Amino acid sequence: MLIDSDVLIWYIRGNKNARTAVNNNIPFKISVINYMEVIQGMKDKKELKSFQKYLKKWSVEIIQINETISTRAMFLVEDYFLSHSLELGDAIIASTALENQEILLTGNDKHYKFIPNIQIQKFKP
Repeated sequence: MLIDSDVLIWYIRGNKNARTAVNNNIPFKISVINYMEVIQGMKDKKELKSFQKYLKKWSVEIIQINETISTRAMFLVEDYFLSHSLELGDAIIASTALENQEILLTGNDKHYKFIPNIQIQKFKP
């Protein structure tokens, strides 16, 4: 299971459904893009330290961008930016899920549902 940034942000904000979803999928993976997006939404270093402790406790694998992931993301942007406004971060997250054959848990399924072969599990806050 690859967990999208929105679910992690809901978790940090104390959302009960996000806590259940995350806890039911331990251990899980995230893209390095998810990691950076969550950090960019934090208000201070205390939140950062807390998030890092959760990642360690959950045994989260952070998947780095490699040549295969970046190439697939490039083709996804070529195919879907003009028609569906696919953004760079979402393209990398989608290609990470596809390359690693992971289901993507996300509340933002509209960002991904048009991508062939992607497996999505919809999260509802």
